[in-house]
Amino acid sequence: MRSRIFAVLAIAVLAGGGLAYGTYNMMNNQPVKTAAMATQPVVVAAADLSLGSELKKEDLAIVNFPQGQAPQGSFGRIQDVVGRGVVSAMVKNEPILPAKLASKEAGSGLPPIIPDGMRAVSVRVNEVIGVAGYVLPGTHVDVLTTQNPDNQPGNVTSKVILSNVQVLTAGTRLEQDQDKQKPVQVTVVTLAVFPDQAERLALASTEGKIQLALRNPLDQSAPATPGVKPAGLLGAVKVAAAPQRMASAKKTTGPVTQEAPAAPPAPSVEMIRGEKRTTEVIK
Repeated sequence: MRSRIFAVLAIAVLAGGGLAYGTYNMMNNQPVKTAAMATQPVVVAAADLSLGSELKKEDLAIVNFPQGQAPQGSFGRIQDVVGRGVVSAMVKNEPILPAKLASKEAGSGLPPIIPDGMRAVSVRVNEVIGVAGYVLPGTHVDVLTTQNPDNQPGNVTSKVILSNVQVLTAGTRLEQDQDKQKPVQVTVVTLAVFPDQAERLALASTEGKIQLALRNPLDQSAPATPGVKPAGLLGAVKVAAAPQRMASAKKTTGPVTQEAPAAPPAPSVEMIRGEKRTTEVIK
C-alpha cells in the first residue's frame, strides 16, 4: 500500500515538472515584441563650423530625432544645405537651421554676413588706430576724425562721427582666434555701416585722420559729443558737456551718426522804423 502511494507521488512530481519545463520553454521561444519609435532625420554639423565657411558634404551628418521633436525649420537632407555659406558659427552636432545660413545665391565669405541694409567699408589702420591690435572681428568701436576745414591752425577739430560700429573683419579674419585676448596686428579693418555713414567715413578718411576707440560690448550708450578744438583742449574756451543717451532709455540697434553741433545764430539788431520792423545781422 505504501509503495503504491510513493509511486503515485513520483508520477505526480514528474508530470508537474514536465509541465513546468514545457511552459518555460514555450514562453522563452515566443518572439519578443518591440515598439518602434517613429523618428525623423535632421542635418547636423559633423564638426565645428566657422563663420563665412562654405558647407561641404563632409561637414554634415544625419541624426534621427524623435518624430515631432526636431528643431523648427531644420533640414532633413544633406543636399539641401551643401554649398551654402555659414553666417553664424556652429559647434559639432548642432542642428543646421536657416537662420545660420546665407541664401543660396549669397555664396560664402564676407558678403553674406553683412547685415541687411548695411555696407562693409574698409579703413586703413596702424598699431595706434587699431588700438594695439585689439580691434577684432565682432568688437564695436567709435570712429573719431580730426579735420582742419579752413586750414586755420585754431580750427583743427576732433570729433566722434560714428558710435557703436561693428567690426566685421580684421585683415582677412572673419572670427577671433580661440584665444580671444590675443591681439592681431593688421593694416585694414572692415566696419559695418549704413550707406550715409559710409559716405561720412570715406570723407573722414580722405580729408583728415581717423581714430578708432574700442568700446565695452555691454555699453550701448551713444553720447552726442560737441567735438574739441585746440582752444578748448587747452582750456582757453569752455567746452559744453556732452549729454548722455543711455541704452536703458532706448536700446541702440546699430551704429549711430554723431551730428556736428548747430552753429550759434549770428548776432542781430532789430530796427523799428515807424510801423516797420526789420532785423539786421551784424557782421
